[in-house]
Amino acid sequence: MAYVKSDPSPMVLTNMLSRNVKWAEAMNATNDQFFPISAQAQHPKVLWFGCSDSRVPESVITNSYPGDIFVQRNIANQFLLNDDNAVSVLTYALEHVKVEHVVVVGHTNCGGVIAAQQAAREAPSKPKSALERWLEPLTELVRDTEGDLNALVEANVGEQVRNILRSEAIELEWKQRDVQIHGWVYELETGRLRDLDISVGRNGVLEC
Repeated sequence: MAYVKSDPSPMVLTNMLSRNVKWAEAMNATNDQFFPISAQAQHPKVLWFGCSDSRVPESVITNSYPGDIFVQRNIANQFLLNDDNAVSVLTYALEHVKVEHVVVVGHTNCGGVIAAQQAAREAPSKPKSALERWLEPLTELVRDTEGDLNALVEANVGEQVRNILRSEAIELEWKQRDVQIHGWVYELETGRLRDLDISVGRNGVLEC
């Protein structure tokens, strides 16, 4: 069977660039100083640890502007203490950006959680790929957690909040000022964010 090479359609990227021009023009029409001021510095109050899923773009679903949210996204919104990427983002956001809130945001029908569910049904074995290694802590969490997919999504958010609380970056920052850590779930079916009421500050659990 002959192999026929097919090039990706350039229209996808062309359309993105065209929409960017229209967006920038609309922003300028609303506030012609937005981009010059934004270019000088950023002062977001929130650090968002979210999933890479294309259906959960933080600025869009919170109706926020560029500069409002400092962001780290990965498969299944993980914060692992041995992940220099995530720990560096947290450290920079606390020490230099001076965010006041850290929010872990999971979402319904998360592909990463579903993959961990499937792996948890199999006999434990050494991960064979980068993705399997990344999901290994989540797979272990799933093995130890009862409930349906939504319950596992919530449990995953709670676990990442606990991991952030265990981090040296938070421990050091709490010696100087209060920073609050929160857990939310975005519902793909409704477009709504739901607070899991597991927020913690340096003085303990926050009352709802």
